[in-house]
Amino acid sequence: MSISRSWLPIAIWLFASGHAPAADLKFFEAVEPHMGTLVRIQLYAAGQQQASTAFRAAFDRIAQLDAILSDYKSDSELNRISRDAVGSSIQVSEDLFKVLAASQKLAVETGGAFDVTLGPVIRLWRQARKEHRLPAAEAIREAVGRSGYRKLQLDSERRTVQFSQAGMQLDVGGIAKGYAADAALEVLVRLGIHSALVAASGDLVFSDPPPGQAGWRVGIDSLDQVDSAFTRVLELSNAAVSTSGDTRQYLEVDGRRYSHIVDPSTGMGLTVPIAVTVVAQRGIAADSLSTALSVLGPDRGIRFIEKQPGAAALLVTGRGKSARVLESSRWASLSKAPGRTVPGPLRPQAVP
Repeated sequence: MSISRSWLPIAIWLFASGHAPAADLKFFEAVEPHMGTLVRIQLYAAGQQQASTAFRAAFDRIAQLDAILSDYKSDSELNRISRDAVGSSIQVSEDLFKVLAASQKLAVETGGAFDVTLGPVIRLWRQARKEHRLPAAEAIREAVGRSGYRKLQLDSERRTVQFSQAGMQLDVGGIAKGYAADAALEVLVRLGIHSALVAASGDLVFSDPPPGQAGWRVGIDSLDQVDSAFTRVLELSNAAVSTSGDTRQYLEVDGRRYSHIVDPSTGMGLTVPIAVTVVAQRGIAADSLSTALSVLGPDRGIRFIEKQPGAAALLVTGRGKSARVLESSRWASLSKAPGRTVPGPLRPQAVP
């Protein structure tokens, strides 16, 4: 996760364990590039052989999901159905169907604030960032016309997908990394690794706590503090946390910043600064909810997260002295002051 202190009000950091592990478990860490970022896995294992086997299996599972869910790879399953599912039902893999079903459920619940059919619009803004110019208004209208979650039909019994309009394109960038992190953690558990974390950019999932600790420690960094200080610390286990903001991917034109997060109702990149951190039971939920709350905005976002069982959120909108901070009712029970400066933060770095 690449952090720019000039723009993002909240940043997530990981802390290495400050306590000695149990005598029969040792700490191991590995990093590999997957899904357009660096994926970091930390775990406790009986020895190097068990850790190496677990790392390989977990990273291979993430690579498998990238081949299914990527919108960058022309031969991915996601892109194949975008070409073939117009007017006809196409059976898809269990992984892809799970992601699309969760996406559609959230789309309905948020009134379309989360929408994986926004691919045509996302690609338009992606090209605009490369060319450092705003997309033409007519191009945005045309792309929005080829989007809309109601145009995507799923059949859970037959596990099929169908589009009601030609030219549609799926983009699961707001949910795929969380799902992949969940899947990697499940692999680790099956291999007997019960204390681990998987960090895919701003999406982190955790199993049991490190030996001798209450949970995996995640620092929330305020821009009012120096680099080595943390205003709040979460201690999480068997949970997930995700953060969304306009730190890395944005377009700035005539002094106005357009986020890579797009409002499906307008096809425009968000222009009101907002940073969202969500804690949920699983990565697929935390990842997608952080995007949805960004689009809903602070007030609607807080009202929505209060209705989600087991979820909590911290939202910051605006910048500098005009920043506004909102916490959901469950956030306070998760967050506490660190009590001291914690040196040596770990952070996944995005692949250039």
